[in-house]
Amino acid sequence: MILELRTLYFEDLSVGMTERLEKTVASSDVVGFAEVTGDRNPIHLSEHFAARTRFGTRIAHGLYTASLISALLGTRLPGPGAVYISQTLNFRAPVKIGDTVDVTIVVTALIPERRRARLSCTCRVGEKIVLDGKALVMVPSKMPRRPPPEQRTPPAPRKPVARKTPPRRKAPPRKRSG
Repeated sequence: MILELRTLYFEDLSVGMTERLEKTVASSDVVGFAEVTGDRNPIHLSEHFAARTRFGTRIAHGLYTASLISALLGTRLPGPGAVYISQTLNFRAPVKIGDTVDVTIVVTALIPERRRARLSCTCRVGEKIVLDGKALVMVPSKMPRRPPPEQRTPPAPRKPVARKTPPRRKAPPRKRSG
């Protein structure tokens, strides 16, 4: 699965924009994920072990399924340059080897002053939601950000402006007690 890259800048986004991805989970995907992460839980790798669990067969790592969301965020919506700030994940049901996962992300809010986008993320197998959550991502902009103070060019020195001193007011005469 190689997704075609599409770069969207913050200014290109609108609430309601949606992107989808379908991925059939192969045994090699799960084995590769275990090798990369070190998560060698036999429920993911051993059919013999998994047959004795409540699932009855091997299941994909939950974070493998979640990584499909990351793939969509980093390649399609918003795409290259997008950076995760946060992600919530609710694991609703297992994903088995051979299942086709349908991943959908939807832009739910835009935060212009921070160039952030909130997204709703859902993974389904058939009609069943297997994972859902919310993401907050930093999105690249077409508009350059103001550089940090240490990188700004200092303003040209101003010429002093001659100001007239206002005349002094005389204090009112004091009353004498007496």
